Amino acid sequence: MRLSIVVPCYNEEAVIDLFDVRIRETLDALNVDYELCYVDDGSKDATLDKLRALATGREASTRYVSFSRNFGKEAGILAGLRETTGDAVVIMDADLQHPPELIGTMLDLHRNGHDQIIARRTREGDKPLRSAVSRLYYRLINNFVDVELTDGVGDFRLLSRRAVDALLSMPEYNRFSKGLFSWIGFDTVTFDYRNAAREAGETKWRFGALVNYGMDGLISFNNRPLRLAIYLGMLMAAIAAAYAVVVTALAMIEGPDVPGYVTLLVAIVGLGGLQMLMLGLIGEYIGRIYYETKQRPHFLVKETNTPRSFGVGVQATASAGDHPVPSRLEMR
Repeated sequence: MRLSIVVPCYNEEAVIDLFDVRIRETLDALNVDYELCYVDDGSKDATLDKLRALATGREASTRYVSFSRNFGKEAGILAGLRETTGDAVVIMDADLQHPPELIGTMLDLHRNGHDQIIARRTREGDKPLRSAVSRLYYRLINNFVDVELTDGVGDFRLLSRRAVDALLSMPEYNRFSKGLFSWIGFDTVTFDYRNAAREAGETKWRFGALVNYGMDGLISFNNRPLRLAIYLGMLMAAIAAAYAVVVTALAMIEGPDVPGYVTLLVAIVGLGGLQMLMLGLIGEYIGRIYYETKQRPHFLVKETNTPRSFGVGVQATASAGDHPVPSRLEMR
């Protein structure tokens, strides 16, 4: 069996050498035929230089792909999956928060016939507030999405070749891997591992990025928020009708009275905010349709050491000296 390791990288110069040493020690001990597929997601540091050095003299076991700019981790995972040739594929981060030593456990479970072997991290060591917010988020979101999303489950997993082929058969532009992994199904098993700290470098997941990622999870796999807008509209109409009945009854019993400005102001501001919320929600769905209809490539490849073609493109105009830059700026 041939094993492929997909490693998306973004500004990981501080840790990529250590990762390469750790992953090779692990795979050599497992005595498996393997290939490493690094994807440089438009890093601004020396990550690409280090990948060139790691691949030098190891073309049979080490591939790298470098994007023309930062396209995001989803594009990095997709590029890596397209590049793999193995019978099984492991997706993992380069920061060593995904311990390479767990690959042996994944292979054992894969040999038992499972197509997805998922490593779920525990939240030991996390801040209590972050853990509570995360659990609340997953509890709420699973009431809306059409697939099940599990707290602690990320991209660190082993996929069989048929699972990889299923993922690659979905050409959608707006990709949310957690949802896609759940959507394809197949035989799946999950095991827990202790949360590991980043070995070097800085995390790329700031608060704003986490919020946007959470919104992607909410919108990518359902249209229930739009249905919720209908229910809220019906509820507000019912409240307004009931309030009108109360005001009319009081006017008939006690006589007319001048309504308070506070009530009127609160109603206007509250309804205006609700309308803006619903318009923004509708806009999110329309925006996703807009990007899908453009059919733009998921990423542009400026450099790779692999002979495999990523597709048609336009002529590259930049020169990179002796570096293995392809003659075409490849697009997928």
